[in-house]
Amino acid sequence: MSRSYDRALTVFSPDGHLFQVRRICLEAVRKGTCAVGVRGKDVVVLVLRRNLRKVVMLDDHICLAFAGLTADGRVLIDRARTGMSKPSLTVEDPVTVEYITRHSYTQSGGVRPFGISTLIVGFDPHDTRPRLYQTEPSGIYSAWKNHKDDMTREESVKLTIKSLLEVVQTGAKNIEISVMESYGKITTLELAEIEAIVTEIEREKEAEAERKRSRLAATAAGQAAMSQRVGESSGQ
Repeated sequence: MSRSYDRALTVFSPDGHLFQVRRICLEAVRKGTCAVGVRGKDVVVLVLRRNLRKVVMLDDHICLAFAGLTADGRVLIDRARTGMSKPSLTVEDPVTVEYITRHSYTQSGGVRPFGISTLIVGFDPHDTRPRLYQTEPSGIYSAWKNHKDDMTREESVKLTIKSLLEVVQTGAKNIEISVMESYGKITTLELAEIEAIVTEIEREKEAEAERKRSRLAATAAGQAAMSQRVGESSGQ
């Protein structure tokens, strides 16, 4: 009976953790698809592996990508779309990205937490600034700012691909990139454009590796020369 506290769906353990979040949901997210989002000056970019169908449009101005249990993702997407329609019918104005993020809760009393994390991107009505939010299985959500204030579309796309390649061994053919540039305008990059960016990133990595090898060789040569002079001084 000492472990009876973990038999129900939403009972907290004595140390304050909810086992369903800590052991099941977060593990499902960790084993799920890697998705990367980057917010630029006037664009927001989502990238993940191709053909996984884990990027969906919630509305004309809001897009969502998720990692974790696909079935849970479908339920949360349907709930988010339903939640968006109610205020639109009431006030006749599209909801903001933060509004739908706050209402796309992944944990509530009496039910199992959703085993997904999401990236929610888009543009608010009558606002040209992009938005990027992240939700977690615990119910926490956070907003992300620009990597730098004046980051262009090209820089944002390149940084997004570079970040994905840091954690996932994949090629250009397996990468899907969605770019939202303004309210209601989202595009998917063609394979040729992705391949060109991946090739550029690989060239930069090779150049950086060559510079590192040159620095190490110069350091080793300097240390050898110093050791030789010390030996000659000792011999004298």
